[in-house]
Amino acid sequence: MIKSKQYQNDVMATAQLPLDWGKLRSTSILLTGACGMIGTFLIDVLMCRNRVWKDNIKICGVTRRKAEAEKKFASCLEEGLSFLEWDVTTPFPKEEEQIWDYMIHGASNTHPLAYSADPVGTIGGNVLGLWNLLEMGRRCLKKRLLFMSSVEIYGENATDIPAFAETDLGYLNCNTLRAGYPESKRLSESLCQAYRSQYGIDFASARLSRVYGPTMREDDSKALSQFIKNAVRGEDIVLKSEGNQYFSYTYVADAAAALLWVLLEGETGEAYNVADERSDITLKDLAGLLAKSAGTRVVFQLPDQEEQKGYSTATRAILDGRKIKGLGYAARYSIEEGLAHTVSVLREGYKL
Repeated sequence: MIKSKQYQNDVMATAQLPLDWGKLRSTSILLTGACGMIGTFLIDVLMCRNRVWKDNIKICGVTRRKAEAEKKFASCLEEGLSFLEWDVTTPFPKEEEQIWDYMIHGASNTHPLAYSADPVGTIGGNVLGLWNLLEMGRRCLKKRLLFMSSVEIYGENATDIPAFAETDLGYLNCNTLRAGYPESKRLSESLCQAYRSQYGIDFASARLSRVYGPTMREDDSKALSQFIKNAVRGEDIVLKSEGNQYFSYTYVADAAAALLWVLLEGETGEAYNVADERSDITLKDLAGLLAKSAGTRVVFQLPDQEEQKGYSTATRAILDGRKIKGLGYAARYSIEEGLAHTVSVLREGYKL
């Protein structure tokens, strides 16, 4: 992706957002989930700021596989990026403590097969990971913690709300294996509020809609990620349901931009939906868009038992994005543009 002109254009566009970048100049950021889809793009944006604007942002990316991370980001290691090998479900290593201006918690299982194969790790990464950060933050956090939350906290749209605002809530059956992901995101937001009240921790939450982009992991089993892989390979798009699920989606560049807006401009203790009405679409229409771009067709296939266990039962989860727009944020990419950019970058040689 480093060699992809399209990818670099998207990184540069995000690095040129009309943010108050001075708030990040010569600061330090501890980022968990550094090698994930959003973490990867966010690192590339901030390293671009260092390269072009000399912002001197120091990022410590948390990973469980430091050698792999350093290989992936080899070109950035002299530009203010370093990595710490740490399993976030364990207490932060005392010898690595220092003062951090910002912390961003993005470490989490984020796709169906991971939810079903590692349900304990799914809950632990969200709740214990955040707990350990907040405990360390009591001593070491100077400014703000940003929590990457999820559209899934809203559950099923049981009352036919047109779009979930931040004060709405749908139905969620907590007594299921699949509930571990949304319930742990809900609890994590409550945990942030508890630490704010009891210890004065400044935080804000970004409730991300379904994010996609060329930085997705190779093992990502989300439906849209599978569609994208099919399109890049010139294969038929495999739809494992009737495709009537109606969701909000966000291109990874817009997701990273939203995180920066919330980190720097969000009100303390507030949650912000990350979505844009131009990217609200049904799953079957998504499949159709990618089939058309690939010159293939949509075919239907039943999911296997393991996949089925990890699938969300929500059929309508549209987010109302008006609150975050009040901060100055505006999504740059429609669903058509975001998908086109994703497929273009991956076709340039990124192996899936």
